[in-house]
Amino acid sequence: MHVHELAEILDATLLDPEAPATRGGEEITGVTHNAAWTQPGNVFVAIRGARADGHAFIPDAAAAGAIAVVGEGLPADVITSLPYLEVSDARTALAEAAAALAGAPSRQLSVVGITGTDGKTTTAWLTRHLHRKAGLRTGLLSTVGYELPDGILRQFPDHFTTPESPQVQAILREMVDAGARAAVLETSSHALALKRVHAVDFDTAVWTNLSSEHLDFHGTLEQYFEDKASLFARAEFAVVNVDDEWGRRLLPRCANVETYSASGAEADWVARDVEEHPTHLSFTVECPYGEAAVRVPMVGPFNVANALAAMAATARSGASLEQLVNGLAEFPGVPGRMQLVLPEGPREGAFPRTIIDFAHTPAALENLLTTLRPSTEDRLWVLIGAPGQRDTTKRGPMGEVTTRLADVVVFTEDDPRDDPASRIIAEMAAGTQGRTNYLAIPDRTEAITYALTHAGEHDTVVLAGKGAEMFIAREHGDDPWDEAAVAFAALAARDL
Repeated sequence: MHVHELAEILDATLLDPEAPATRGGEEITGVTHNAAWTQPGNVFVAIRGARADGHAFIPDAAAAGAIAVVGEGLPADVITSLPYLEVSDARTALAEAAAALAGAPSRQLSVVGITGTDGKTTTAWLTRHLHRKAGLRTGLLSTVGYELPDGILRQFPDHFTTPESPQVQAILREMVDAGARAAVLETSSHALALKRVHAVDFDTAVWTNLSSEHLDFHGTLEQYFEDKASLFARAEFAVVNVDDEWGRRLLPRCANVETYSASGAEADWVARDVEEHPTHLSFTVECPYGEAAVRVPMVGPFNVANALAAMAATARSGASLEQLVNGLAEFPGVPGRMQLVLPEGPREGAFPRTIIDFAHTPAALENLLTTLRPSTEDRLWVLIGAPGQRDTTKRGPMGEVTTRLADVVVFTEDDPRDDPASRIIAEMAAGTQGRTNYLAIPDRTEAITYALTHAGEHDTVVLAGKGAEMFIAREHGDDPWDEAAVAFAALAARDL
């Protein structure tokens, strides 16, 4: 694709300071909005942000090999010899250019987008799992990372945390090239408001819930709702939680919709007779395809709603009720999100219930431990650290909440960087308000081994903070890390 072709796709006005004949017909190799990421042959999109105007970085992009610039109007004080494509919305143009250069991969996939304040990640992983159990080769894009149909979790490249539209389109292209027929996208309000998924063709949109969050970005709760609701104007089919008042408000905007309720309210998908057990949830589902008993190896009653949403979205893709029920029974969990570590074999059941979770703030820890207390038969343990070179004010409150809500607390490392783990632990211990139900083991492997060796078989041990992260940041650099592997090794060696 050449610059003139891209101008037509974007319906842009092409301002070229040189005669087109002198351009040589260079092929566009990619598109980016970050001058530091620019590669030879790229088109640079100059976005006017809250803190900087991308036009100021045109010289940097040109020096890196950019062959054209896209923007909402070239400022009078900016001079460039590159062709300039003037558009009405630069972020929209970035997304549309990225999709065009990737070959519009979402049109070759059945795409499920999942949005809401809570439950997005878990529902996305459940939906991906059920799609695959129904025989659909499916990719996944979530905050934990992304997967192609091979099921291997990949972390995002270092230069971005939340994918921008060029990365979204590149990942979708990878999915298609790997043989995917479907894709599940965890779709945040930021991704919607900033047009990161603008050029994605969604087949199904799922609404989990909405509560006050990210108002520093959206401004008001109303705008937060509108940004999330924009997904449903683009999808052919909607799955909506009617236990959520904002979900009920969304319903009139959905032309083709199925509803779900974990509370037993009137809906297309309803959970009844919900029971929580130490290692699983059970309930009866009533839906348009019949009635069935469901068992899912997850903890936390809120996951019943997530399971219903995933069932409804996957049924839309053609799965039978039997496939959905069987698939839920085999769900391995979300890496690092209330993830049950379940050893198998003849000694199954002789181990403490072990859970890995990403919770790393006082509020998240309070919610996590409060959720797990009712289904904990004996002692509740939590292993937690605080990162170095980060918000030091939360260290004391983390010590307070964990020693108040858990029976045994193990303070350990969590990305200490060049901040001594001993000092971080001392600051956490200083917040315990005189409680003594804690111990300090700075090395995280030793701490996990201690906890899983000394906990009783009716205890619950929560490994908090790291989740599915693949490294620990220490003073000398990043060391590889796999929390689940360390936990499995400790459990396997238990009592040997």
